Amino acid sequence: MNALVLIVEDEREIAEILVGYLEREGLRTVTARDGQTAVELHQALRPDLVLLDVGLPKLDGWEVLAQLRRRGATPVIMLTALDQDLDKLQALRIGADDYVIKPFNPLEVAARAKAVLRRVSGRDAASVARAGPLDVDPVNHTATVNAPDGPRRLTLTLTEFRLLLHMAQAPMRLYTRAELLDACLSGGDALERTVDSHLSKLRKKLEAAGAPGMLSNVRGLGYRLLGGQ
Repeated sequence: MNALVLIVEDEREIAEILVGYLEREGLRTVTARDGQTAVELHQALRPDLVLLDVGLPKLDGWEVLAQLRRRGATPVIMLTALDQDLDKLQALRIGADDYVIKPFNPLEVAARAKAVLRRVSGRDAASVARAGPLDVDPVNHTATVNAPDGPRRLTLTLTEFRLLLHMAQAPMRLYTRAELLDACLSGGDALERTVDSHLSKLRKKLEAAGAPGMLSNVRGLGYRLLGGQ
């Protein structure tokens, strides 16, 4: 069955345009005009992707995104007229998969939607990625360090999990900030500095779980996850 996209947009005309372009690409759609309805539809229908406006009645887009992230990893593309780095940072830190500025080309939105769906589908089909004592399961969305005293489950944010999974699929490879940003955060060059923050927190969690030194910053050139076979 074709992927289901939940369009959360309070402007009827914009919602109808998005419905037309997405359905032309073979996707199924359902719409919500406010944040509360969006949360309820997400819980009832479990869509494959959410296109989420920021300026919504009842619950704004930030609160909707936060609630969706507490429930799971449904991919979300934010739709907003705001074009400030702080807004992009907030979206990516909460766990958005992409960020589109209004006014937008609906063809571009449809293309980004399909790209995010392909990326998520590829992860779901993948097997467990292993790097040394670390196991990262993209299907069950878990990361475990097999410490000498037994396995230890990591508690990660969505972005931390994406970064760890991406690097665990090719341990020992050196990843630049731009590569990691493009693969896991879907932001622009101006946001590369956010990668350092996410990976710093991730390194501390690995160390606390019994895997010190696994994640390294190589002379400022990029990051490497050790433990390749």
